[in-house]
Amino acid sequence: MSHLDTIFALSSGPGVAGVAVIRISGSGAVMALLAMTGDKLPAIKQATLATLFHPKTKNRLDKALVLYFEGPASFTGEDVVELHIHGGVAVVGGVLKALSVLDGLRMAEPGEFSRRAFDHGKMDLTEAEGLADLIHAQTSRQRDQALQQMDGSLRTLYEDWRMRLIGHLAHLEADIDFPDEDLPEGVSGRVLPEVNAMLDEIINHLADGRRGRQIRDGYRIVILGAPNAGKSTLMNRLARSDVAIVSEEAGTTRDAIEVQLDLGGFPVRLIDTAGLREGGGSIEQEGMRRTRAHASDADLCLVMCPSSEWGDLRPESKELLKDRAILILSKVDLCPVNPTDLEIKTQGLEAVYPLSATTDVGMDIFLQYITERVESEMGRREAPSLTRLRHQTALNEVTDHLTRFQDNAGFDPVLAAEDARMAVRALGSITGMVHIEDILDVVFSDFCIGK
Repeated sequence: MSHLDTIFALSSGPGVAGVAVIRISGSGAVMALLAMTGDKLPAIKQATLATLFHPKTKNRLDKALVLYFEGPASFTGEDVVELHIHGGVAVVGGVLKALSVLDGLRMAEPGEFSRRAFDHGKMDLTEAEGLADLIHAQTSRQRDQALQQMDGSLRTLYEDWRMRLIGHLAHLEADIDFPDEDLPEGVSGRVLPEVNAMLDEIINHLADGRRGRQIRDGYRIVILGAPNAGKSTLMNRLARSDVAIVSEEAGTTRDAIEVQLDLGGFPVRLIDTAGLREGGGSIEQEGMRRTRAHASDADLCLVMCPSSEWGDLRPESKELLKDRAILILSKVDLCPVNPTDLEIKTQGLEAVYPLSATTDVGMDIFLQYITERVESEMGRREAPSLTRLRHQTALNEVTDHLTRFQDNAGFDPVLAAEDARMAVRALGSITGMVHIEDILDVVFSDFCIGK
């Protein structure tokens, strides 16, 4: 597909609606508008009522509000026309079909409008990713993080590091190219402490990366335990819906069941898993393998054990009581737990919660703990958070280069300068200052058609 083509697409959601928006971008946008209205061009950025006609048959299609944005002062940086039409299926289909008969126009690919905005310098890659996250945001905290990234918070941070490194690199190269000149004393010596400080900043940013990805993808809470421990009952209680089958028969949950929750504005992914036990058929064994995989990726594991069995916890459950895991003693309505015995026998565990998901005994205290834990780990920070694996990979590459820079700065300034140059390139790949086509394809493939 050529970037010289004029593209069009439905930019509002599909389906019946009061209003639908069709966007046209490119050098032929004005021609397309005039072909469908037969009118003079409306004033820039001023909504104008117009009747739309098929450019070939002249059949009337709709009455619409039309807007014209002259490039480069538009979303894509090109001439852009928006048609605000009635949202009926026949109307939308008729207008899209009419546009398709015009020479030089074609349907847009997913993310192509945003890709053109990037190509014309209207946004960098981190801002484009923030826009994609905003479109898919389901909770208020996801929205807030996406808006912050769209406003350029990550771009500012990464570009600051890149420009500082470029400045240090210039000093190093001057020291290399003019060794006999009377340059300021200890140029290389002054650069190293500043690079060390920057490396500490990047490492701290990487350490906070889990939080940013949690907000974007959801905080993962995985329910674990032996068969008939009450996992599915707790899942249904937290989801407030019968999403999992509850049965006395062991092994009814063969695969993971996942629901999305909004916990005080924070996105939570709650995952019920197959019970862990010895034996079972091949399907149940595969379910248990997946259970352990979910446990390894969890932000919090709820390891469940019936209160009647908690003094003799199964080995399969004990192995899960590691970091980011708490013990849930279920079914306390059937077998109450003695607080004194509980305190003695559960020492060393991060947290223990006796409860009944059937009668709600202990649920208030448990839910308060979950809410406070999620808020503590995902709460607001002043500094922008790392949100994508792509950013993490590039920043890990930066830290590798700067670590080698530290090793080379004292004895080989040429190698040190090359490490600084590679670190600059890695930082530039995050914002798009270094154009790498496969990275661009991945970023913009996340967008829907019309954006």
